[in-house]
Amino acid sequence: MHTLRLRDAALPASTRYSVRTLLPIVVLGAIHGAAAAAAGDSAQAVAATGSAASAPEAAAASATDAATLTLPAVQVSGQTSGSRSYAEKNLLPQTTESVTARQIAETINMTDTEDALKYLPDLLVRKRYIGDTQAPMATRTTGINASARSLVYADGVLLTPLINNNNQNGSPQWFMVAPQEIDRIDVMYGPFAAGLPGNSYGAVTQITTRMPKHFEASVDVTGAIQHFSQYGTHTGEPAAQYSATLGDRIGKLSWWFSANHLNSFSQPLTFGTVSQSKTPAGAGLPVIGGGFADTNRTGGAIQVIGAGNFIHTIQDDATLKLAYDFTPTLSATYTLGYWQNRSKAQAETYLYDANGAPYYGAGSGPVNLGGFAYSASTLAGQFSSNNVEQEHLMQSIDVGTHTQGRFDWQLIVSNMDYLQDLSRLSTGLYPAALTGGAGRTTDMSGTGWSTLDLKGTWRPQGMQGANIVSFGAHYDQFRLESPTFNTADWISGGNGSLYSNSLGRTETSAIWAQDVWRVAPALTATLGGRYEWWRAYDGFNFSTGSNGAGVSVTQPGVDKSGFSPKASLNLALTDTWSVTGSIGRALRFPTVGELYQTVQTGATFLQANPFLKPEDVWSGELALERDTNSGHLRLSVFDEYVYDALISQTALVPGFATPVSFTQNVGKTRETGVELAGQQDDVVVKGLSLSGNLTYTNSDILSDDGFRATSPGDTAVGKRVPYIPSWRATLAATYRPDAHWAYTLAARYSSRLFATVDNSDANPATFMGFQRFFVMDARVHYQYDHHWGGALGVDNLNNRKYFLYHPFPQRTFYAELKYDF
Repeated sequence: MHTLRLRDAALPASTRYSVRTLLPIVVLGAIHGAAAAAAGDSAQAVAATGSAASAPEAAAASATDAATLTLPAVQVSGQTSGSRSYAEKNLLPQTTESVTARQIAETINMTDTEDALKYLPDLLVRKRYIGDTQAPMATRTTGINASARSLVYADGVLLTPLINNNNQNGSPQWFMVAPQEIDRIDVMYGPFAAGLPGNSYGAVTQITTRMPKHFEASVDVTGAIQHFSQYGTHTGEPAAQYSATLGDRIGKLSWWFSANHLNSFSQPLTFGTVSQSKTPAGAGLPVIGGGFADTNRTGGAIQVIGAGNFIHTIQDDATLKLAYDFTPTLSATYTLGYWQNRSKAQAETYLYDANGAPYYGAGSGPVNLGGFAYSASTLAGQFSSNNVEQEHLMQSIDVGTHTQGRFDWQLIVSNMDYLQDLSRLSTGLYPAALTGGAGRTTDMSGTGWSTLDLKGTWRPQGMQGANIVSFGAHYDQFRLESPTFNTADWISGGNGSLYSNSLGRTETSAIWAQDVWRVAPALTATLGGRYEWWRAYDGFNFSTGSNGAGVSVTQPGVDKSGFSPKASLNLALTDTWSVTGSIGRALRFPTVGELYQTVQTGATFLQANPFLKPEDVWSGELALERDTNSGHLRLSVFDEYVYDALISQTALVPGFATPVSFTQNVGKTRETGVELAGQQDDVVVKGLSLSGNLTYTNSDILSDDGFRATSPGDTAVGKRVPYIPSWRATLAATYRPDAHWAYTLAARYSSRLFATVDNSDANPATFMGFQRFFVMDARVHYQYDHHWGGALGVDNLNNRKYFLYHPFPQRTFYAELKYDF
């Protein structure tokens, strides 16, 4: 029997709105100071251009240059005429895949911004449910637990929290961009651009949002329901989303406002498990029924006794953008983004007592479960609740010129501030804990980051010249604050004694330069380099052991620096065929969380190594491409070495006999593979478009001196790198019989993953395992007229049940209705 679960929607509203960090007002003043000078320079540039254009000889030369100019090759899916990707606009040599707002509306069942990447080649965003706030991105050479190995930007503003490298608080802040804001998304693969930091070695996602050219407004309503059935859980989990946009352009001023409200319920994200007891139950023990026999990811026998983390989340986000053209070539944009989340997570049991009542364990004593003795407190430890209250504020200013003459410049300043980020966890016995009692609170308020990027573009021979030089400077600072307190009432109680704390900061300064050099009419070289200075400081850890004693450590500051060269060579073989070879080094510096994470095992406390080395990456790609007006095809071969890879693994630590898990530098890994990706319109019949990719990656751990075997013969050398599958594929078909209808059928596939460096997780088909999966999606979109549009869709049409550590969504239905004014 399937039941529709409608939990309490009356979540507590926050009254805390203290904004501690605002962008300097002086930046706005500087705009006016630069306007007059820029206007004068622009006038001279326009006059010079006009004079040159008036000469027939110059016009002919310009036409010849335009005909022979060959820029670095990029790969763009579904690009409309006149639309250019971020890589093209910025002359970046990366292989690029893109998706536009129109494609998203017609082909993707979308509730969260990260959904837009669903069918792009060799990408996986670990989205566990609608409204998931922990959705890291995996690429062809990086896994879903390595958020700091890829970057996500929105209009040049960093959305990736480089405060950790995990699938939790290091996950991109996708929710700071509403789906209705998106104009296009470009994903660039590999660390081949000098203007991007070393964290780009997986991929860089650039989200470009819209600004109106005239008055416009819209209202969008989307509903969804997932049918989930596994073990003893059989539910229907609904979600509803309401969105509105409003914008206009009046003279030199344009503005945009969007708001989004989401109310969703998730499937269980965890299952409560205990190891199968080998002790027969004695006479007289309370008899408990229920539970499901299974095996864990290493093959050990377990009992699945319940499900946890049924999350009810209510989210709101709003964005205000103001843009002003001071002159025809000088403009500024201010963006203010606000997001809040209120969520509640609960658990359910599969156990029942002799009277048939739900059983959640007890504080002490043994019980008889299936004829074996179990500790009642061990069973009780599998059930808990947690509440989350979050408010994040994003601000940015983007000022720059766009003369397209000899010189242009751009300044972007941004800040992300966690106004509130409070998690409350119950530690008492269920079900009494549902109404209060002992627990812990973790307060990440004050966490955030600030960035500054200044860029110049010099065209010594003009737009069609043989050299286009870009250069710039970068600065960022990341701060982590995450004290955890004991509390007498986990639902609404104040902070008690300090239980643990992790604090720290990192900052990076960089300068870079790049030259796009047309060596010959069909040959273009892109040469560049980036030098970075990084340091970590103010690190502090505090931990409380089972004996109640606390240990605090003030961590030493550390600093590193290094140079990253980049080179790319593009040869146009014909009008449609080209080949590009690229090589680049990337330095991925440790995050605060990796440096200052506390390792705790029982009453023994050890601090993680604050002297972790940066990841040193050498990456190369050779891409053969064919581009026509109706499609493209790309074959890429890539090879990547990572020295001192930062991977969480199990090892022995001095003074304690039991292995523990913490982040270490793994000596050397290698990822080598081949990727075939393409898109074609009007296949067989007019209106039918096909797109897809197939990727094979061979990943190996070549050396790992820090590994300590937990069983005789265990080794990490020669094993697959965690979280990188051997095979990944997508295929999407969209049929547009006319201007009104679009029918889409898509499929996604991934082979299994390993989560451990010694690949000891042999059983993927269980909670905490990582299975292979093949899922199909469908969508029908109808645009009635300029105003009305709607869609019906289903994700996981074939209802594949699979684990990527967590149980992933099963068949989910969508319905959408939109009105554009």
